[in-house]
Amino acid sequence: PPLLPGEPGEESSLEEQRAAPDAGSPISSFFNGSGTKRLPQAIIIGVKKGGTRALLEFLRVHPDVRAVGAEPHFFDRNYERGLAWYRELMPRTLEGQITMEKTPSYFVTKEAPARISSMSKGTKLIVVVRDPVTRAISDYTQTLSKKPDIPTFESLTFKNRTTGLIDTSWSAIQIGIYAKHLENWLLHFPIGQILFVSGERLITDPAGELGRVQDFLGLKRIITDKHFYFNKTKGFPCLKKAEGSSKPHCLGKTKGRTHPDIDQEVVQRLRDFYRPFNMKFYQMTGQDFGWD
Repeated sequence: PPLLPGEPGEESSLEEQRAAPDAGSPISSFFNGSGTKRLPQAIIIGVKKGGTRALLEFLRVHPDVRAVGAEPHFFDRNYERGLAWYRELMPRTLEGQITMEKTPSYFVTKEAPARISSMSKGTKLIVVVRDPVTRAISDYTQTLSKKPDIPTFESLTFKNRTTGLIDTSWSAIQIGIYAKHLENWLLHFPIGQILFVSGERLITDPAGELGRVQDFLGLKRIITDKHFYFNKTKGFPCLKKAEGSSKPHCLGKTKGRTHPDIDQEVVQRLRDFYRPFNMKFYQMTGQDFGWD
């Protein structure tokens, strides 16, 4: 059965359970610092530049969701610090609330599936995916904003421009081979425990995608159309009221950067490269994301 929010993970040791005395009734826990730090029952595991920040900010509007703001990078970079360190990063939750975090690099980290599964086999996983070609360009655009002197997108894409051989070792290309990464997760988790969110639909129909996410997490459908307005300048939906605020809230300046113009022939080459992987991904997930 899926783990109930607030249950200790099936795999958590006695020491951990002792370290987290039960908060007791909601009222008593309200007075003693409102709640208990728990290991996350749900994690947004990917993908980089897919729309994970938007999803997290939208989800935080829900009163039963408590999430870490920063990316903990526990299951990829900080694993040796141990679960107690990880748990300490979590916000306090009351009975019935879900603890969440997001670290998009988990999806492409070899060790992450086994590590998350050993924390708790019941962890719910969410992957925000986006057209791998636009994702790669977005990834490149982010790097370019930090290091303006990097080579062109075109030159990084090909091992050899004349033969048109694509350099799959470049992380911007590698991350978008979703079918390959997903196979690794399916060795440790049933497909039904992973929700795939369309990064495109998160923009065109945020309430619809959030409906699916709330259902998946077993939450009441509280986040609806009423929460969003479309900001034409940013080209993004924004929240009418952000978590803990009465002011409207759009994602920060680094979100929605304009992409550089990429040679159409290169884009076409990439489309052809990704197509078979995309088709396999659609088959594996039972969802057609319409990237072609």
